[in-house]
Amino acid sequence: MNHPSRAAQNILFIMCDQLRWDYLSCYGHPHLTTPNIDRLAARGMRFDRAYVQSPICGPARMCCYTGRYMSSHGALWNGDPLPLSEIGFGEFLADAGMRTLLVGKTHAAPDRDGMARLGVDPASRAGVLAAQCGFEPYERDDGLHPDPIVDPNLRYNQYLRAMGYEEANPWDRHANGAVDDAGGHLSGWLLRHARKPAAVAAEHSETAYMTDRAMACIREMGDAAWCIHLSYIKPHWPYIAPAPYHAMYGDDAVLPAVRNAAERADPHPVYAAFMDARYSRVFADEQVRRDVVGAYMGLVKQIDDQIGRLLAFLEEGGYMENTLIVFTSDHGDYLGDHWLGEKDLFHEPSVRIPLIVYDPSPAADATRGTVETRLVESIDLAPTFLDVVGAPP
Repeated sequence: MNHPSRAAQNILFIMCDQLRWDYLSCYGHPHLTTPNIDRLAARGMRFDRAYVQSPICGPARMCCYTGRYMSSHGALWNGDPLPLSEIGFGEFLADAGMRTLLVGKTHAAPDRDGMARLGVDPASRAGVLAAQCGFEPYERDDGLHPDPIVDPNLRYNQYLRAMGYEEANPWDRHANGAVDDAGGHLSGWLLRHARKPAAVAAEHSETAYMTDRAMACIREMGDAAWCIHLSYIKPHWPYIAPAPYHAMYGDDAVLPAVRNAAERADPHPVYAAFMDARYSRVFADEQVRRDVVGAYMGLVKQIDDQIGRLLAFLEEGGYMENTLIVFTSDHGDYLGDHWLGEKDLFHEPSVRIPLIVYDPSPAADATRGTVETRLVESIDLAPTFLDVVGAPP
């Protein structure tokens, strides 16, 4: 199965949600230090001009998983099913003999009509892989569980209750909520609460939990070749971080917004509509923007700390010698740049992403610690993964 010139037996594909390329110290952020991600970049190659094909979670991920543009795969928005005819790289790797597993989110929606038409049993191996973009769901969690839609069997909520967070929906009340001085609930969905500490211990937060689950998954693989997709839920909103991360970055650490009054003077009607959206108008308030960006930076800092835990685990277990590691994001976040919130349009903050690749093979030694400035796209990852293990394209 393995390419004869490669040392990689395994693939660890780490993706953050809504992480901007410029909110890592190895990409030049002057106040947000990310030494563990920087260490991975020093041992691998950092790509300075990496872009996604869509600034929206679902379509961006479908492009990455299939190696194809939206115009080809047809999943244009969150919730759009990936047609059964589209094959994720995980299926190709599975056919080549690897275990391909998911820990975290994908936004994948199954093509139920296609399965029914072709007689594919959703519970079969083929049905599961097709519905999950080629991955076995070791723990699928898309990270959005407000009360009206929360799954009563959500595994993370079961974990939180076992840890003593006794609520019907501790994801909402604790992991993504805060507590006021009178003991009342403050929703993390409201940006005015961004600087409050989440009512969950850092070691029980979503980021730490998914790291724990990824390490457990790796342990269970034993000697089998694997591709594990660790897909972190943060720093995607709700923008609320557990202590001490909520208070690590004050107003003085928040960079000025990249925006100009001229952008509001005579905008295109579509641009004007997005600037007038509620979340964009809220980000136009400078103090709210600073509060949110401070919390966002705290969430990124926590991810870096968890990457440090993960790297230590890989080093102690000898996995660094045979595991290709990719660190990236599905898209960025405006954070008030261009008078916008969210990530819906095609500006640098929304479609430019971090991309770091660590290749354990001796053939990559000459490129360690280097920066590639040529344009690359997230659709380039799928054929790269296939090439690494010698799977047919």
